[in-house]
Amino acid sequence: MKNKYVPFAVAESIYEIDIDFFKQQNVKVLLMDLDNTLDSYKLYHPTERAYDLVKKIKEAGILPVIVSNNRGKRVRTYANDLNLIYINSAAKPFGFRIRKFIEQHGWNKEEVMLVGDQMITDVAAAKRVGIRVILTDKIVKEDQWTTRFNRIFGRIIRKYHKKRGNLISWRTIYGKS
Repeated sequence: MKNKYVPFAVAESIYEIDIDFFKQQNVKVLLMDLDNTLDSYKLYHPTERAYDLVKKIKEAGILPVIVSNNRGKRVRTYANDLNLIYINSAAKPFGFRIRKFIEQHGWNKEEVMLVGDQMITDVAAAKRVGIRVILTDKIVKEDQWTTRFNRIFGRIIRKYHKKRGNLISWRTIYGKS
């Protein structure tokens, strides 16, 4: 299987990653998937831990941005509650909307990182755009029906790369494994 599904690092969740890790990696813009990365797809409003995470990211001088394949109202409501800019209908895994968004803001791709829970969408999109990506596990059991299909292939690909040692923990890269 191609390297288009090999993330820069893996983590159990976005909430376990030390904010200093992002600083160590010179991340200035952190793109965050919404569904099953930050919160359940059923939630229109952020949980307390999402508020806390975004606050810590901002305090570290990093710009958090929500990137979701979901449409309109839910993404807008969630992002507005956190006072964040966002991309909805991101068309992951294709990456063209993310690339355009990065270019419009004049961000250096070397300083942008994406965190998401799906190989088929998040990892593939980041690789197409040329930015680093951290693959997380999903944080809640339930998924939208469209996501369930992607997860079947994602599990196969993840197992393949794990067996070959291609999935490196963020802690190993950070030096605190």
